[in-house]
Amino acid sequence: MDASSNYQDSLQISSDTPLEQLYAWEIQHKRYDHVPLMTVQESKKVQDMFLSNKERGGHIKNLYLRDKKNKNVLFIAEQDTKIDLKKLGNTSGFANLLFGSPERLMQNLRVKTGAVTPLSMITGVQNGVSLFIDSNFKNCSKIYVHPFVNDRTLEIPLTELENFLHIIKTGFDWVDN
Repeated sequence: MDASSNYQDSLQISSDTPLEQLYAWEIQHKRYDHVPLMTVQESKKVQDMFLSNKERGGHIKNLYLRDKKNKNVLFIAEQDTKIDLKKLGNTSGFANLLFGSPERLMQNLRVKTGAVTPLSMITGVQNGVSLFIDSNFKNCSKIYVHPFVNDRTLEIPLTELENFLHIIKTGFDWVDN
């Protein structure tokens, strides 16, 4: 499934929409264009463009999950973090976490697999998606996120990402994983 900007017209919200919102809300960010990236391993091939972890750059992986009651969860973790879904479920209060299907992902966050992003909470908040962020990011100065497509990356100061989430009225919890 192609999640690049070549197919953004097939999305209900194009990648231009969150970018326009970031500008309108004066959220600091810098855009990078690159080859489509579906996995953490692929993203590591282009990370020389960005701040490294040692330079306080936050490179993420996004997990779209659901629990046994079909409640939706977006978990943002550091890219190399090993995720224990049972522990995460206990920490977050969601039992029996499973990966959400591509159909549920599109329905609730309006993005395709490979382009999941905390920015998709702009629609996720309307659909009751709960957001959890790995507390390891508290030490980062910049976070790297896709803007609804996987051939673009935005560099956003952590405080600006928090501002964005506040503006769209998305609460979130920091979790230790």
